[in-house]
Amino acid sequence: MAELSYQDLRDSVVTASRELFTAGVMSHSGHANLSARVDDGSFLLTTTGMVRNLTSAKLARVTLAGETLEGELTPENAEIIAMHSVVYRRREDVGGIIHTHSPAATPFALAHQPLPCRHEPLLRFGQAETIPVVPWGPRGSNISVRGIESALRDQPATSAVLLANHGLLVFGADPIAAARLLVAIEESAEAELSAALIGGGQDFPPGALEAVRESMTRARS
Repeated sequence: MAELSYQDLRDSVVTASRELFTAGVMSHSGHANLSARVDDGSFLLTTTGMVRNLTSAKLARVTLAGETLEGELTPENAEIIAMHSVVYRRREDVGGIIHTHSPAATPFALAHQPLPCRHEPLLRFGQAETIPVVPWGPRGSNISVRGIESALRDQPATSAVLLANHGLLVFGADPIAAARLLVAIEESAEAELSAALIGGGQDFPPGALEAVRESMTRARS
């Protein structure tokens, strides 16, 4: 993917937000926070948790250490800088992060139940392992941030974590990739809840991820 200009990067956060609303994966409140890595020392972050009708003017630029370089964050978003920073620190491949209270994924967070990978779209997005649950801590607190860091250390290939009693945190190569994975996760969570009513979801056979990757490679060649 070609490197985006600074304005294009800002626009990509707005586009990602719009895709979430279009897909219908947002909570009634429309709460979320989105970010995009600018360089090794800073990232864009939505200035408020209310991102319905988000514009690029509602983005701040902050450092991984928590210093605000541009814009002004509301208190509720200033406290989640560390939640995004810890992912950028641990995962150099991540260029975009989204946190939501998605309606189908959040019940797994409330039940402290990991979300298994049983839905093929997750394989196609590279989320081939169970999405872990991070133990509860006040959002943005050291407890919560340490939990996220521990989950990423234990499962370095995951591109999402469930925040116990809270919601979902998803990350990808850029904000739009994160948004599209989030939609796939929400669909998978919804399917898991429905499958539980008729006996429960079933695991993939061995080699499913490799088979999907081979199929995708053939289609692109």
